Formats: sequence, C-alpha cells, structure tokens
Amino acid sequence: MPRGFADLKHEVFARHSNPWSAWTRWLSTPLVLVPLWTRRWSHAAIVGAWMAANPVIFPKPADEQAWSTRAVLGEELWITERPRDTAMAVNAAATLAGITALIAARRRRAAPAAGATAVMMALLLVYWRLMAGYYSRHRGANTG
Repeated sequence: MPRGFADLKHEVFARHSNPWSAWTRWLSTPLVLVPLWTRRWSHAAIVGAWMAANPVIFPKPADEQAWSTRAVLGEELWITERPRDTAMAVNAAATLAGITALIAARRRRAAPAAGATAVMMALLLVYWRLMAGYYSRHRGANTG
C-alpha cells in the first residue's frame, strides 16, 4: 500500500475510533435503507454525505479506554492482515444480512428490512467484540 494512502487510512481510523464516531455510525445503519425505500437521490446524497463525513468529523479520542475505540483500532489492524478467522465469518454474515436488508428495503418490505437490519447490527457488535480482542492481542505488533 502506498505510504500516503496508509497514512490517510490510519488518520481516518484514529478519528473514527472516537466513541462518538463509532456509535453514531452504528446507530445510523438503518439510514442506509432510506434511499432505497424512498427512491430519492436527495436521500442518498444526505445519507452518503453523513456516512462519508462521520469517520472524520470527530477528533481523535484522548485515550483507548472505550470499548468502541479499541474495536475500531482493532479493525484497522485486522484489515491490514485479513486473517481467516471467526471475525471474517461474522463480517461475512453481517454483510449478507445487510444485503438482505437492502433488497427488502428496495421491495418495500418493512418487516424483513427491519429484521435483517437488526441482525446486521447485532453481528456488528459481535464483530466489534472480536476486533477489541484482536487489538488487545496485537496492539504492539504493528506500531512503527
């Protein structure tokens, strides 16, 4: 990975590890369905702008005490190595649930869209737990 891109990625993850960023993005997950449900480009622009801005509008956290901070920083390490582990399976399952939610929203099927979104958000919390653990085990290995 080019050094400039790696530095930018690290800076984004450092800011996104702010608990306000992590939790507001997680809570915003259902908003992704809105443009498909309403079929309005203006909704897609608003939701897309929020999702793009969220990881960078909050400052870096003062410390790594918050669970969400460790989860986001763990994800940064995990993405670099991409081990074939439980986290990969959980991430794949969350992605499948997300795709199911998007399809249900496009078809305007409220119950399946809500159910799949809830499953995806629950799986993302499991993934965060795995990422926080990954960070605890590997935090010193990738500093430099």
